[in-house]
Amino acid sequence: MSDLETFRLETRAWLAENCPPKMRTPMKTDKDACWGGRNWVFQSEDQKIWLERMATKGWTSPSWPKEYGGGGLSRAEAKVLQQEMTVIGARSPLSSFGIWMLGPALLKFGTEEQKLHYLPEICRGEIRWCQGYSEPSAGSDLAALATKAEDKGDHFLVNGQKVWTSYADQADWIFCLVRTDNTGKKHHGISFILFDMETPGVSTKPILLISGRSPFCETFFEDVKVPLENLVGERDKGWSIAKYLLTHEREMIGDISINKSLSEIIADRGYTPGPMLRAKISEYETDEWAFGQTMTRMLMEAKAGASLGAKSSMLKYYGTELNKRRYELLMDASGHDGLEWEGERSNDGDLARLWLRTKGNSIEGGTSEIQLNIISKHILQLPGA
Repeated sequence: MSDLETFRLETRAWLAENCPPKMRTPMKTDKDACWGGRNWVFQSEDQKIWLERMATKGWTSPSWPKEYGGGGLSRAEAKVLQQEMTVIGARSPLSSFGIWMLGPALLKFGTEEQKLHYLPEICRGEIRWCQGYSEPSAGSDLAALATKAEDKGDHFLVNGQKVWTSYADQADWIFCLVRTDNTGKKHHGISFILFDMETPGVSTKPILLISGRSPFCETFFEDVKVPLENLVGERDKGWSIAKYLLTHEREMIGDISINKSLSEIIADRGYTPGPMLRAKISEYETDEWAFGQTMTRMLMEAKAGASLGAKSSMLKYYGTELNKRRYELLMDASGHDGLEWEGERSNDGDLARLWLRTKGNSIEGGTSEIQLNIISKHILQLPGA
């Protein structure tokens, strides 16, 4: 028996013993996800137990080094873990921008002190992060950001505004792009800093979406004091960190990993689509499978040391389009029932609200138009792009 086969059997046995039964059921709404953080209220005791057990194993971030709270698994072992979790329908123990975006940036650009301080907290779900990138006048043109951080000797003094800051009103800390020099090209003079959202001078205001729900906020900074040691990487050279982090954000948005196929979900809901709709569903599931294989290949290349670079834009764009198609087909299959907006039967119109929410996938993390421009220029190398 190979080492990987042994690991699979051991993992299967551990999951069978340690994954609570309620954590092996599909999430009914996005509220069932566990985000952690100092103000998090667990939805159930099982949710708390599942996070604690997985964090103790380091399996909330299975491929991160053990010294930083991760599992230290190889990419092959991490894939086996994901496969075995999928087999039993195990939920992800932790949803985290710290894991998906900030963590990879800290692993590459952070000091040893920053890694030892922040990464274990992220793995244990003790700190919840939000992302301070877009601004009212600097969305697609992120390099035009104007939020300013002045060096006051022992701290930065931050003033400005961010927008579309997901879960800013629930986050503990923010990783934020600020301008520390305004004398050169706009891509220069940008720095990457971290600070507590409870720091005096930080305030947030939720933004309501057409779905009637929203994770987004406006975030305001007024004379916010940030210790100099919270700078990640070199001062004025945060653009490189920003671009690296965006590849992980776009990969995250493009990832439509699911526990159940669209056909299974439609069958579970009791819908009976006609032949034309069944053909569209089959076509979608074929495209979804092909995209999943492409995603797996690119992630294996990335874990082997290759840079995703502009390929992350390809993943983000196509994953976004697939997700929109998925919910369009679900709405088609549901008929009039899918339009219900309130009531216990529809879980307060969850399907309709999720369908509307997918429209934002084309904007967040860089608009689809921007992604197509990047693909044209850096992958296809089209003339004039």
